[in-house]
Amino acid sequence: MCVSFSSKQARDSDAAFILMNQAKSMGKPKHFITDRLPSYNEAVKTVLNESTHIPVPPMSSDTNNNLIESFNKTFKAWYKTKKGFNSFEKANNLIYMFIFHYNFIRPHGSLNGSTPAEVAGFSTNDSNKHNWFIAA
Repeated sequence: MCVSFSSKQARDSDAAFILMNQAKSMGKPKHFITDRLPSYNEAVKTVLNESTHIPVPPMSSDTNNNLIESFNKTFKAWYKTKKGFNSFEKANNLIYMFIFHYNFIRPHGSLNGSTPAEVAGFSTNDSNKHNWFIAA
């Protein structure tokens, strides 16, 4: 489940702390998966000290970043149908809508047709999902 994102022009420690605080506002994750940006290390230790930080190893490792790449591929395919945006606010709104759709509405084949929210214990029905989709 994607619980947070940060769209800033720079990927620095400020952005990392913003991201970790957003994630913490969603609860206390057991694991927090990131790319290997060094700024995440201190932010995770400070903000999510009870979570296990899993920085995705390089592609040459036995473990790879298929999960993150799959998410990025899904987002790019979805974004191609949009007209774009001309501000960070509009970019954030578009990304928030995508993450909501990805987590709560879109069934995932790798999750046996469930959404990440359902796998995490959230319960709803198809009628509610349809209404959310129309509202977005």
